[in-house]
Amino acid sequence: MAKKKPLILVSNDDGITSRGIKTLVEVMCELGDVIVVAPDSPQSGMGHAITVGNTLRLDRSTIFEGLDAYECSGTPADCVKLAKHYVLKDNSPDLVVSGINHGSNSSISVLYSGTMSAAIEGAIEGFPAIGFSLCDYSLQADFSHTKEYVKKITQQVLEFGLPKDIALNVNIPAKSSEKIKGIKICRQAHAKWQEVFDQRKDPNGRRYFWMAGNFVNHDKGEDTDEWALANNYVSIVPCMYDLTAHHALSTLNQWNI
Repeated sequence: MAKKKPLILVSNDDGITSRGIKTLVEVMCELGDVIVVAPDSPQSGMGHAITVGNTLRLDRSTIFEGLDAYECSGTPADCVKLAKHYVLKDNSPDLVVSGINHGSNSSISVLYSGTMSAAIEGAIEGFPAIGFSLCDYSLQADFSHTKEYVKKITQQVLEFGLPKDIALNVNIPAKSSEKIKGIKICRQAHAKWQEVFDQRKDPNGRRYFWMAGNFVNHDKGEDTDEWALANNYVSIVPCMYDLTAHHALSTLNQWNI
């Protein structure tokens, strides 16, 4: 008897027409049966936003020939929710994958990332989940070298599973003349964005702001995602949605309240 193929749900935040999701779908089709539910337009930086007080639209898409695919007007988290409760109904996926994001989602960026929020929403729903990102913001970014690592990591998760409530944040260095050295299991680096708000005026003379800034890494550890990427390794950080600062509970319990 042939072994049943795993059911894999694919989403992203760059939109259903992006090159990254095309690459991800190609790899996932080698590993299982694929269903795509992705935003109908770019949703980068949306974090774990969900649509409340507004309509959500979900339409079939023919962009992936031969696949069951849908485009959604909502956020990446909306896409996973709609996939579970409407598209798949009682047929739960064996894996949720998101990406491949066009740009890094290492360190603090995981909080802002729509790509990782789709993966974390999968973990919230009880499914093994992975978010993949390519650390290249160029319009001509080459995704071809990511396939090897996406496939290898996905195969490991399908075979061995993941701890409960965990989603993997996988970042892959940009393609270069130097071969990627390997894969590192890492912790999230202590780093942040230092924002700069450029004040400008529109053609009507009204003030607006354009946000820019620099990424600053305060972490000198050699076990972080930033160190791994800087040294040409693929980084994997296990992430959880429980944001409780457990180490602070004993301190707060001393308050006279």
